[in-house]
Amino acid sequence: MTDLPLALAEDVLSRARAQGLRLATAESCTGGLVIGALTEIAGASDVVDRGFVTYSNAAKRDMLGVRADTLAAHGAVSEEVAREMAEGARAHSAAQIAVSVTGIAGPGGSEHKPEGRVCFGLAAAGRETRTETVEFGPRGRAEVRRATVAHALGLLREALALP
Repeated sequence: MTDLPLALAEDVLSRARAQGLRLATAESCTGGLVIGALTEIAGASDVVDRGFVTYSNAAKRDMLGVRADTLAAHGAVSEEVAREMAEGARAHSAAQIAVSVTGIAGPGGSEHKPEGRVCFGLAAAGRETRTETVEFGPRGRAEVRRATVAHALGLLREALALP
């Protein structure tokens, strides 16, 4: 992916650096593109702790502690799983803020979980975990993934806004 939202990533890193905070990601449908956008910026190592690429359900369980019953009840593409992914990334890292993404980039999908549906989680120390679902639509795999990276970075930027 050559169209990384680098200006947004730079802003996220600058805000986290100014607040002395570390970041982590938990990614499924983006396969590491969010952490890739952050680490594309030189000097990101003082802010970025780690990224978890958990494409399979087994990886979500093993690396992040997503519960098997949550996956069975809601499926991998759900806000419930996105919540547990973000919270697991925080729990298994030195980060104070973690963002998660899980979705259907395409091609394909179903009537109940269409192509372009992505669920996000944002876990930040001292705050309630936030989740949301965005319907990007059937834009094609590359575009859904690009839009997902930009949205995840936007969530991090919002979380890093000074009160």
